[in-house]
Amino acid sequence: MNRHEPLVLGIETSCDETGIGIVRGRTLLSNTIASSMDEHARFGGVVPEVAARAHLEALQPSIEAALRESGVSLAEIDAVAVTSGPGLAGALMVGVGAAKALAVSLGRPLYAVNHLVGHIAADILDSEALPLEYPTVALLVSGGHTSLLLVRDLTTDVELLGETMDDAAGEAFDKVARLLGLPYPGGPHIDRAAASGSAEAIRFPRGLSRASDLAEHRYDFSFSGLKTAVARWVEQSEAAGEAVPVADVAASFREAVVDVLVTKALAACADYAVPRLLLGGGVIANKRLRDVAIERADAAGVTVRIPPLSLCTDNGAMIAALASELIMAGRPPSTLGFGADSTLPVTEIQVAESEEAA
Repeated sequence: MNRHEPLVLGIETSCDETGIGIVRGRTLLSNTIASSMDEHARFGGVVPEVAARAHLEALQPSIEAALRESGVSLAEIDAVAVTSGPGLAGALMVGVGAAKALAVSLGRPLYAVNHLVGHIAADILDSEALPLEYPTVALLVSGGHTSLLLVRDLTTDVELLGETMDDAAGEAFDKVARLLGLPYPGGPHIDRAAASGSAEAIRFPRGLSRASDLAEHRYDFSFSGLKTAVARWVEQSEAAGEAVPVADVAASFREAVVDVLVTKALAACADYAVPRLLLGGGVIANKRLRDVAIERADAAGVTVRIPPLSLCTDNGAMIAALASELIMAGRPPSTLGFGADSTLPVTEIQVAESEEAA
């Protein structure tokens, strides 16, 4: 295997998107995604069993599509990578099983990696960006995760500073959208509604932002109370016979989420004297979040990095990229004994290394 620029195929099945990515070193060759989002829309959220079945149906055609796009064959692949966790257990099992079978059949090494760290690795595939500097603070925001990390080295040292204690930010968007009668997924529809609303119309609470909360939960997030506050505001308006100003509610809710995310991320940058902030995860597609983060970070002397939006949502390319970094750093492959771990801690960058690494 070429350790300098390994050709890696990555498989991502942690939620509702079947992602297959192929990279050569730090060069992106293919990023193929098959989403089952439409199948979940009628339920108003991701149904684990539906997601797992969709992965089963999409894996083979997605791998074939990725190979065609990249112009390489399976025989040329140097290593296989897969998300071992965190995520939906059933969905992860599909990807893990497929990756093991593929690696064994090809006689290639297998790298089981962390989904959240993969979101950070997506940044290195940006051909127009300067190399990632360490340390950096990373804010990962998606439908299932809201995490604040201190990255001292992508392959050896990722520290969890804080995470959501209840609803993730993306999950809160989905639930508030449902309250306002907007379709799933909530993020894009909240965004569209908020465009004509006022972010200052309603002062919704900022979870875990009071002085009494910051002592213990300075970098943690909570959006359940915000969701409840929106629900009560809507209920009171309807009980009074008033029309709910959807645009104002959407804009005010979005501003509360963005305020908390950016404030806590920049607090971590200040506390650890790190002038770099990396944003990742599907919710980064929210333009208001990006704009506020860049504006406030600039005022604080912090540089913001955002991977291409096509690499912010769950994808196999970021998994392949992380494995490629591990290979180039000389890390041995995973053993075949690992399994799907729905609660894999972010500090476990690679799962089940060989005994030689112990």
